Amino acid sequence: MKVENAVKEILNKVLDVKPEEIQPDKSLEESFGVDSTEMVEILIGLKKALGVNIGDNELKKAHTFNEIVAILKSKGALI
Repeated sequence: MKVENAVKEILNKVLDVKPEEIQPDKSLEESFGVDSTEMVEILIGLKKALGVNIGDNELKKAHTFNEIVAILKSKGALI
């Protein structure tokens, strides 16, 4: 599974969105109304799924799918 697919899977579980609904460069807040609580759930899911150490504030700065994937890859998340 690629990092991108893992992120889509977590977003599906937390936000109940289909992978095809995720627009890579569109803000998750704008697209799905993601709030801070949901971002924490996404963060925890990604930590567990990918086994990477991500600081709580790192993903809060990421607003798009592509930004999340870039952060994960910079942390060494490779699947």
